[in-house]
Amino acid sequence: MRIYTKTGDGGTTSLVGGKRVGKNHPRVEAYGSVDELTAHLAYLRDNMEDIDTQQEYRNDLLQILNDLMTVAAVFACEDEHLSRLPVLSEEDIRFLEQRIDVLQAEVPPADKFTLPGGHPLVSLAHIARTVCRRAERNATRIECEAEAYRIALQYLNRLSDYLYILGRKISQDFNIPETFWVPKK
Repeated sequence: MRIYTKTGDGGTTSLVGGKRVGKNHPRVEAYGSVDELTAHLAYLRDNMEDIDTQQEYRNDLLQILNDLMTVAAVFACEDEHLSRLPVLSEEDIRFLEQRIDVLQAEVPPADKFTLPGGHPLVSLAHIARTVCRRAERNATRIECEAEAYRIALQYLNRLSDYLYILGRKISQDFNIPETFWVPKK
């Protein structure tokens, strides 16, 4: 089977179920942003060392990468075909919330916005966070009332929070002082 089909040469692509839409369709924008997010998360994960602390993050990210494939599939699917897809559940959201709680308990409280940077892994976490936020914004343009869609949106919202706190925790792991936004007066 060839990797190229030439069916998209005219600027259209197929959704799950076969319906053809423009490549600028809200569903394509949403699942395309999730696809981009998975690539950034894989890059973040690949740059982590195989040490205890980072192995825990690597495990989290592997589970998240798998979950994001489901999120992308939900966004690529019209309501009538959702029953054919794997399920993302409230439990997947709780996983993120539990991981956020664990990481947040280990970093000092912040009363200011954190500026990205200080270490390449911190920057990669923040890049992924911003792509996650874009994927969430793009997904809100999809007209869908299905439960799977609602859970996918919630998942992205929690994931951006996880990535923020992961960046802060990685700063702490490397003893890198965080830089906080101080507005000019």
